[in-house]
Amino acid sequence: MSARESYNQTLRLLQEHHRWFQENIPLIASENVSSLAVREALASDFGHRYAEGWPGERVYAGCTYIDKVELLCIDLMKKLYNAEFVDVRPISGVVANLVAYTAFTEPGDVMMALSIPCGGHITTGKRRLGGTAGAVSGLDVRYLALDYKELNIDIDRTKVRVQKLVDEGKSPRLVMFGASVFPFPHPVKELAETFKDLGVIIGYDAAHVAGLIAGGVFQDPLREGADFVNLSTHKTFFGPQHGTVLSWNKHADKIKRATFPGMVSNHHLHALAGVTIACAEMMEFGRDYAQQVVKNAKALAQALHERGFEVLAEHKGFTESHVFLVDVTQYGDGGSIEETLEKANIIINRNLLPWDIKEGRHFMHPGGIRLGTSEVTRIGMKGSEMVEIAEFISRTVIKKETGDKVKKDVTEFRRDYQNIHYCFEENSEAYKYISIR
Repeated sequence: MSARESYNQTLRLLQEHHRWFQENIPLIASENVSSLAVREALASDFGHRYAEGWPGERVYAGCTYIDKVELLCIDLMKKLYNAEFVDVRPISGVVANLVAYTAFTEPGDVMMALSIPCGGHITTGKRRLGGTAGAVSGLDVRYLALDYKELNIDIDRTKVRVQKLVDEGKSPRLVMFGASVFPFPHPVKELAETFKDLGVIIGYDAAHVAGLIAGGVFQDPLREGADFVNLSTHKTFFGPQHGTVLSWNKHADKIKRATFPGMVSNHHLHALAGVTIACAEMMEFGRDYAQQVVKNAKALAQALHERGFEVLAEHKGFTESHVFLVDVTQYGDGGSIEETLEKANIIINRNLLPWDIKEGRHFMHPGGIRLGTSEVTRIGMKGSEMVEIAEFISRTVIKKETGDKVKKDVTEFRRDYQNIHYCFEENSEAYKYISIR
């Protein structure tokens, strides 16, 4: 393939992707769609520039307007999360976690977090699993206890595990709350004293729930005892892909130094500008958006339950966030069902259930699927639409209708949900391909 052919094909594939997502039901819990104003920032000249260091202390010249935008972003983040100190330079949630590991730990320190099958993220994984904490930062990762039924950290069993580590002379240096499967607020407040008494740094990975916290509908980890809170800015927070660390002034210097020169050089300034715009949108529309996200998650989970799906944590209302888990083992495995639903234009992801590894399942073919409502909420869907989505999923998975038949109906259903909501330009198309050539 020639250079010109490759050029043309890439642009064609981008356009086809946009057309496809105009016809899909997007239910990936870690994704969202940004406003046109955010995308305008991403296309700006900021993306060509460098700004190493802190605003006003740059290594590069030419940062007059970049500094102003970054300081505005910091100010908005402080207001959204009532944080004393904010570093918006991490370029992702993974990098934000690496900043925290660098700032607060040394290789060989013990860190406690949830295991990956129990909802933990790869950034909190052991070395032998290739997890960031173990493989990159050299931390000795030990696990918090999860109550399988409650889908939350077991307070009493975790206290026992902490005491056992202390008795073995391996007292934790860092504990990380937060998860990539995060249906219920974690017991930060309930465990804070246990960890503080041992001098343990308390972290909170809010990558998935950052928008819900900003919207005031989840929990407030900084007030509950966290020393720092790390964000991704593109999940329930509807900006571009980027990261942030929230903390207290007493930790500012070590976080700043860990970020630069430790973890980032230039920090993707076009994305930073997009985050600033998303912050303004979140301040204006975030509470209504977050409330609707949770309502939609509960409604979709309930509708699936009524159609025969085994949605976990029924006794707790399934979820208090944007995400919930479904045990699909009576219909197949998560991997095959993910593939089947994609053929029907329903985009979800397979997901390990807490007990899957013990039962011999693998992450490629786990027992569960994970569904999130952040993006369908952003394009204007509410409770009645969740019932329709549940019926599409039921037709595909339980009734085993052909993908083409369901796909046709999904495409027709999506025609009425093409615009972005909870932003300053609500009549703009969510998935329109914008050419600037």
